[in-house]
Amino acid sequence: MTGRQEEEVYTSDSGSQFTEYWVDWFLGTKGNEYFCDIDEEYITDKFNLTGLYSEVDGVHLAIDLITDELKVDELTEEQTEQLESNARLLYGLIHARYIITTRGLQKMMDKYKKADFGYCSRVYCQLQHLLPVGLSDHMGVASVKLYCPKCEDLYNPKSSRHSLIDGAFFGTTFPGMFLQAYPQLVPAHPTDRYVPKVFGFHLHEYAKLARWQELQRLKLEKRLIDNGMKTLNTPNGYIYQEEESKRPQTEKE
Repeated sequence: MTGRQEEEVYTSDSGSQFTEYWVDWFLGTKGNEYFCDIDEEYITDKFNLTGLYSEVDGVHLAIDLITDELKVDELTEEQTEQLESNARLLYGLIHARYIITTRGLQKMMDKYKKADFGYCSRVYCQLQHLLPVGLSDHMGVASVKLYCPKCEDLYNPKSSRHSLIDGAFFGTTFPGMFLQAYPQLVPAHPTDRYVPKVFGFHLHEYAKLARWQELQRLKLEKRLIDNGMKTLNTPNGYIYQEEESKRPQTEKE
């Protein structure tokens, strides 16, 4: 009988006792909504733990706790708190690796479609769904950020609970891998830009900056077009002109 088939009584670091699987408890904790459920087979595969033994203390015990193979009532309160801390760190680091696998990408896509990671706050992005990303693959460097595939900018999470999540638990690779795996989810890039006005007149410095930014955008578009890429109102980002010509033509109604 596996650990997932048995229920354990856990004592969280808040001191409350409850009966639940460890992963269910972890995912159900407020602030952990960005995480997905990692397959137990992935967690217990030693190959997937390469390099993590130096990052987390007591990896074997932490795995036993995550997979419900450990009797926590046999430990002291201090040991339990330390083990739970190690288990959370280990789950986060394994999570960064898991979400760039086929299964992990599928689970994160389900969360993305439900907007579990939130919406872009930029008006012209029209509530574009966001993706979590880390600024570093090493713990303790920066908290998790949110990437908008439409304006291609980064944002801080709105909730302070999410701002405490280490960016290494999602890694620097995830958004790029996700959009490569699901190119149909890449939105068209917006070209609208807001310029402040006073009584209908653009503010000079802002207007000057906006004109410069627009000029840079047009120069970039020209280079892309010269290289055979289509840019204007293109779904799924930029595509090559020759790729467009190969697409099947839909019958006009």
